[in-house]
Amino acid sequence: MRYFTAGESHGPRLTAIIEGIPAGLRLSSSDINQELKRRQGGYGRGGRMLIESDQVEITSGVRHGVTMGSPITLNVTNKDFKNWTSIMGADDVEDKFKAQRKLTKPRPGHADLVGGMKYRFPDLRNVLERSSARETTMRVAIGAVAKRLLSELGIEVASHVTVFGGIEVAIPENLTVSEIRKRASESEVSIVNPDREADIKALIDQTKKDGDTIGGVVEVVAGGLPVGLGSYVQWDKKLDAKIAQAVVSINAFKGVEFGIGFDAAYKPGSQIMDEILWNEADGYTRKSNNLGGFEGGMTNGELVVVKGVMKPIPTLYKPLMSVDIDTHEPYKAQVERSDPTAVPAAAVVAEHVVATVLATEVLAKFASDNMAELKENIARHNAYIKGF
Repeated sequence: MRYFTAGESHGPRLTAIIEGIPAGLRLSSSDINQELKRRQGGYGRGGRMLIESDQVEITSGVRHGVTMGSPITLNVTNKDFKNWTSIMGADDVEDKFKAQRKLTKPRPGHADLVGGMKYRFPDLRNVLERSSARETTMRVAIGAVAKRLLSELGIEVASHVTVFGGIEVAIPENLTVSEIRKRASESEVSIVNPDREADIKALIDQTKKDGDTIGGVVEVVAGGLPVGLGSYVQWDKKLDAKIAQAVVSINAFKGVEFGIGFDAAYKPGSQIMDEILWNEADGYTRKSNNLGGFEGGMTNGELVVVKGVMKPIPTLYKPLMSVDIDTHEPYKAQVERSDPTAVPAAAVVAEHVVATVLATEVLAKFASDNMAELKENIARHNAYIKGF
């Protein structure tokens, strides 16, 4: 399984092409649209979410609600493009139109300046339009297809927020993936403990008044995965490493943890390693899950637990100082439409990015021209693992 995304933030549409999804998977646009709606939700979202109400169009690879095994093409139309036709159109235009919405004052923390240097752009909008978090629309659309596949195999994936602008959320112990999904969906800030909801909303409101932004930490959990996904034999085959790369590739994400993550630096090994248990009903299990479902870069049958930290959004309504690339004079950075926070949306994006990596790994390990064959091979593997 592989995929590409294409499109600009204010261009006519966003596109993704996915290759390698088995034939025989039931898939509809509504499966994807409900996930796209989640990405656009959450307390603190701004004006762009009022303009765009993302709806996917499936233009290849699916017939009568079932995948055909051929490449799947997904398109999402940018409704705001009608206001940007002369600015973002593909055809050449007069210089007066090229000067509209030109970006010469790069925003600190964004791709603007370095991207302009790398690609030699006199107008940094060329960087902004592709580096925008709008690209995550298609990452979620692809992840929705991946989650549909995983669901058919009994694999669940969910996400929630654990830290919001410095406010830590206490997580009840032993929540299942389904319980995490339900609790987070009932919260406007995607947390599983309602005790901190009011505090977090107050912080978001104050941050918006201040013209500032805040970040946070999100957690993705996945259950029901086969044992032995990934491999220890080569650095680029380790599944946790693949997930880490994918999570950090999300706009504004700056770090990844598995299980207890960096807390492992503060405890001895006797308190960290997950003791191995066995019983006839379940086969091998672990007494704890400090390592987040991985040993040696491979899934060990426990819940996969991944955390990612999102920095505050770089676009500020009270902008920081920058330098105009035309004059080299100091200026306040250019202001684009922005939100005080997008942490709940970031959790949704992370969930779908992780699901995509997991689906890719499942399809790489098991023969999968069609869903029936895939299910048979996984069932045979699980039976062998249980009897090991």
